[in-house]
Formats: sequence, C-alpha cells, structure tokens
Amino acid sequence: MCAHVLVAEDDEKQAELIRRSLLAEGHTATVVHDGAAALEAARGLAPDLVVLDLMLPVVDGFGVCRALRGGADPDIPVVMLTARSAEDDLLLGLELGADDYLTKPYSPRELMARIRTVLRRSGRGTGARDGDPVVRAAGITVDPVRHEVRCDGATVDCTPAEFQILLAMAAEPERVFTRRQLLHRTRGFDRASTERAVDVHIMNLRRKIEPDPRRPSRLLTVFGVGYKLTGNRV
Repeated sequence: MCAHVLVAEDDEKQAELIRRSLLAEGHTATVVHDGAAALEAARGLAPDLVVLDLMLPVVDGFGVCRALRGGADPDIPVVMLTARSAEDDLLLGLELGADDYLTKPYSPRELMARIRTVLRRSGRGTGARDGDPVVRAAGITVDPVRHEVRCDGATVDCTPAEFQILLAMAAEPERVFTRRQLLHRTRGFDRASTERAVDVHIMNLRRKIEPDPRRPSRLLTVFGVGYKLTGNRV
C-alpha cells in the first residue's frame, strides 16, 4: 500500500525521521512545521493520512484536527503525536476524531505499524500491491525502499527531488498535479525552491525518461494546470 502522508511536526529532526521512515515503507510524504501550513497542505494536496503533532505553533494539533473534521474531507485518517500523557488530552484527541494516538517518545517502527493499520482500516492508499512498495506506471518502475528508478528496464539516476516527484506521479498515473502539489513533494530537499523550480525538475526528468525530451510522451504538460504521467503514448 502506497499512500501520501502529511506530517505536521514542529520538531524538524523528528519530522525528518518520520519522513525517512515513511519513504522506507513506500509512501510519499509532505512535511510542514505549523498548524496553519498543515491545513493549507491538507486542502491543496488531499493526503491519504495526516500524522499530527499536538504541540504545533500558530494552530495547535487540536485546532487542526477540528478543522480537518469540518472540512471537505472529514474522514481523512489522523494519527496524533504528543509529548503530553494526560488522559484528558488523549480523550479530547479521540473525541475530535483522531484515529490513533501515540505518546512521545515512541519508536518509528511502532508509528509505521499504526499508520499501516489505520490506512488498511480506512481503505486509503494506492499505487502498489499489498506487501510490495514498488510503483509501476508508463514503463517506469519506482522502488522507494531501494531508492531506484528504472525506465524500460534501464536504471535512471534521479536527484532526491526528482525521485519524489516521479514517485508521486507514478503512484497516481493520469492524475494532473499542480506545480504547488509537486513542490510539496520535494520539501525538505530544497526549502528555498519555488513552484518554478518544479519546471526544472520536470525538464530534467524528461531528459532521463523520454525517448525524445522535446516531444514528451510520458511526462506531459497540462497547460494552465500542471503535469501528469501517462501511459498513453502520443
């Protein structure tokens, strides 16, 4: 099962550990560090699951969870993380609609196990067979565990940002991604990036996976919107 997970955690080291654990499990991840950014990302990216720290700046985790439950996708799974261990906090989180709750410190393996359980229960997450994190589309194979890309059987060397963009698009072929959505996939690799940087990543990917980069047949531009990966050759 391959899912796109939104991680809202203000501790950057902890957030990076979660992100790496998710990638090793075959998921894609977007990381934000405050509650307002979490709500913006949730609205723009429609993630399959949210890992939500309670002690977030700007808007705390309770406020984020409350807003998510009243938003366009009220059933989005939420796994809450907190340094608080008080029973009242646990009960409030569950009453607001959290699907699971972990108290810090916790092991990354336990968090990944909880995420797998919540995703399986919710029926969310696509793009890979059960037990197989490898994503395949349009003659391209993306293996997030080995961090390998193959195109028509040949190995393709990708930068970390290129890899995350290709993994996201291969997991949902034919879906049109905006530049902003793809930029979120690269957060943590180049925080100074702008949406226009996505165009450069796409151009570089075309050089690597297209028979003729000037006339792309896999990685297509959808004018006025963004990009999509298609298996239909043109």
